[in-house]
Amino acid sequence: MARPKQFDPEVAVDQAMDVFWRKGYAATTPQDLVDALGIGKGSLYNAFGSKHRLYAQALRRYRDNQSLALLNMLEQPGPVKERLRKVLQAIVESDLADPDHRGCMAVNAAAEVAGVDKEAAELVRRMLDRSEQGFRALIEEGQRTGEIDPGRDPAALGSLLMNTVVGMRVVARVAEGPERLTRVIDATLDTL
Repeated sequence: MARPKQFDPEVAVDQAMDVFWRKGYAATTPQDLVDALGIGKGSLYNAFGSKHRLYAQALRRYRDNQSLALLNMLEQPGPVKERLRKVLQAIVESDLADPDHRGCMAVNAAAEVAGVDKEAAELVRRMLDRSEQGFRALIEEGQRTGEIDPGRDPAALGSLLMNTVVGMRVVARVAEGPERLTRVIDATLDTL
């Protein structure tokens, strides 16, 4: 008779996500994961197969949580540019409040492993695409309401906003305060 699992795999993925997010893929050892999850190495490999498979699950969890949160913020009522400002400021505030300066796990993954890990690259690409589509939809709404010039290409502006967010997430990892990032937000909104 098989023994019941001593841990909740869903909770374990969240715990692993935190370790990978804080340390990165390469610097995370199996022992780091065992310590964070409170299980033995055998249980880790029996449950998840490999460090890489667990990393992919953690990236999916991050993608699902973060994309949903961003899309929910973008869909709030109110003027489009005000919503965009709130979203960008929320990202800055969240990143600056993080004592570990983790930044964005997806951006970190893109920089660290996307060139050598096709699965991670595809997961990050899908997350960025989903976020960019959310920005594009908001731009199109702003064009319909007259807040944004209807002659501008909404796909290009969605890409600009996504690129702005990626850059801000990187800068926030080393920023000593919000000043530079606030200037980026102001300049970005002025371009719309």
